[in-house]
Amino acid sequence: MSRMKILVVDDESRMRKLVHDFLVKEGYVVLEAADGEEALDVFYAEKDVALVILDVMMPKMDGWQVCREIRENSKVPIIMLTARADERDELTGFEMGVDEYISKPFSPRILVARVEAILRRTAGAEKNEVLEAGGITLDKSAHIVKIDGRQVDLSFKEFELLNYFLENKGIALSREKILNNVWNYDYFGDARTIDTHVKKLRSKLGEKGDCIKTIWGMGYKFEVAK
Repeated sequence: MSRMKILVVDDESRMRKLVHDFLVKEGYVVLEAADGEEALDVFYAEKDVALVILDVMMPKMDGWQVCREIRENSKVPIIMLTARADERDELTGFEMGVDEYISKPFSPRILVARVEAILRRTAGAEKNEVLEAGGITLDKSAHIVKIDGRQVDLSFKEFELLNYFLENKGIALSREKILNNVWNYDYFGDARTIDTHVKKLRSKLGEKGDCIKTIWGMGYKFEVAK
């Protein structure tokens, strides 16, 4: 994990320094930006940013605009920070392809733990490991999903969710279990986090989205028709 570049974007210099110091202590290279426009300039100039920590409320361009711009060109993991505890913001973020969503104030140690969890999953896929089911092919090392040979564009979290479903084909999975395994930490939000991602994933999988079955009152199960 060491020496990976992380872009921290926040208009509050004290917040940037706090996050910077904790990440540097863990061996990361930290890049900083004070507003949305500067964030995009740094992101495109560096080209090898491994993860973006992005504040929502910023001058010039807010976090949503920056996220939208990055998502048009990159699947880099994004953690959004916000001072507002509005669940609608959280759902909006997940709809846009945000991988984690943390409300201020937060523990820097928790933030670092989530950064490490995301980067571990991003870099830890075994080479040449490919999962296949019902015409869906998922290549972990290349981070590519194909349906009947046609490539499908998934966000980082959608990819991880599909991977978890394929690894547990035919098994009923509770929302709690999905959150703890895909998000890799004890999530304290509500079930709509999972439901939002499943809805997006089903849509992108087209007809194959029917393989993700809803188990009412519990969660989901990935099942291929015989």
